[in-house]
Amino acid sequence: MKLRRIASYGPAFVLAFALLLIWELYVQAGSIDQLILPAPSTIGSALLDNSSTILDHTLQTLEETILGLAIATVLGVLFTILMDFSSWIRKAVYPLLIISQTIPIIALAPLLLIWFGFGITPKIIVVVLYCFFPITVACADGLLSTDKDLYRLLRSMDANRWQILWMLRLPAALPSFFSGLRIAATYSVTAAIFGEFVGAEKGLGIYIEMATNAHAIRLVFAAIVVTALLSLLLFGCISLIEWLALPWYHLSAVKTLQEYHAEKTQP
Repeated sequence: MKLRRIASYGPAFVLAFALLLIWELYVQAGSIDQLILPAPSTIGSALLDNSSTILDHTLQTLEETILGLAIATVLGVLFTILMDFSSWIRKAVYPLLIISQTIPIIALAPLLLIWFGFGITPKIIVVVLYCFFPITVACADGLLSTDKDLYRLLRSMDANRWQILWMLRLPAALPSFFSGLRIAATYSVTAAIFGEFVGAEKGLGIYIEMATNAHAIRLVFAAIVVTALLSLLLFGCISLIEWLALPWYHLSAVKTLQEYHAEKTQP
């Protein structure tokens, strides 16, 4: 099943390879100056030649990303439980969550820099602000999608609200929670880099800014490649954790998909 899952990504790898090949041939043909758009091979060479420096900046960005994502996850789950236990809190907090997404981070980030300095704290806060909303909303929607029959069954067995939450509602909300977490993971690296753009001593964001100012476009692309790989790595790790935590959910989804294809192939 794992081999089949890996094989399902084959078309994506083929398309990516084809695009890189076209890009390489286009640049090598002299259609564009490599100072403006370097070839993939040039970007790869720059990545290898500057690997130690880029690694140092990458570790800083990764630290900010993981800490911010972890804090956003904890806060998101806690806020979801609070909103679920009190309709008054939900009505008071939920609109504020939506309004918070209308505040441009580009305007807030300089203020965080003034309040907390050039250290790691402002970058973590930026990551939290980016990731908190999708996690909270996804988890809240998951709690609301609890099977009503199972809920009535537990109520008939005199289960209290905490027991129902722990035994039924939270497990049922896990698929939605992981969906929100995957979305947040794709935002998290970008959020950390954006925080570094505003002001930092180290990180991929400040590295990209310095490379841009030096007109070292190949180094800019090298950092972008690392950024994309970090996002894919986090996405993959969360998907793996989800697979290990929810084997029943994925097996049921695969079985449903197989039944659907079997019905379509029937005459």
